Amino acid sequence: MRYFITFSYDGTRFHGWQIQPNGISVQEVLEESLTKILRAGPITVVGAGRTDASVHAREMVAHFDWPDEAGVLDGPQLVYRLNRLLPRDVSVSRVEQVSPDLHARFSATRRTYHYYIHTAKDPFLRHYSLELHYALDFELMNQAAALLFDYEDFGSFCKSHSDAKTTLCKIYAARWHQLSPTSWYFEIAANRFLRNMVRAVVGTLIEVGRHRMTLSQFREVIERGSRTAAGESMPGHALFLERVEYS
Repeated sequence: MRYFITFSYDGTRFHGWQIQPNGISVQEVLEESLTKILRAGPITVVGAGRTDASVHAREMVAHFDWPDEAGVLDGPQLVYRLNRLLPRDVSVSRVEQVSPDLHARFSATRRTYHYYIHTAKDPFLRHYSLELHYALDFELMNQAAALLFDYEDFGSFCKSHSDAKTTLCKIYAARWHQLSPTSWYFEIAANRFLRNMVRAVVGTLIEVGRHRMTLSQFREVIERGSRTAAGESMPGHALFLERVEYS
């Protein structure tokens, strides 16, 4: 039997989603908690994506497999027990049995990210939004973001030496939204994302917003397919995986 877990986390102290030798990961604490509770040997979870260090998730999905002979799991009870055991920066909202052929990563059809920025000092935003101190032309940045819909190959925004087998992605949404006179977020949705893609797109759009890159130059960046042509990758602490959707 296969189960989907829907959960959220504050990525501040984590070295990303995926287990790694140099620091604590979200996958590690989730697997350890499931293993302790279910007492059926090591439990391995597969996530819908691999968020980097300091990146947050309002909604992440992962799956794990459970032997038929062990009986059906009580989803609400497992949610309760997981939340009692997990650290305070990880919270599970749902555990549900799904079809055995559903895959948390490969069956996902749409992922949505938000990247937050603010232009006035605010101590309550410092962990979850990027503070900038220069004027930005958001109308021009949205014109540039609209150009993303014309393309499917985003190699220019993929981290160098990535293990991605393809750099093709289908963009469904890309726009800046204003939250207050001094705060905005960039929303981008796609069927899949390349490593560091959102942070690189934001960094390049900021170059446009500062009038350091024209719309035609932004288009050239995409068409060149070279990471060195794009803007810098923005810090991870302001990036949120907002939701993962399935058919």
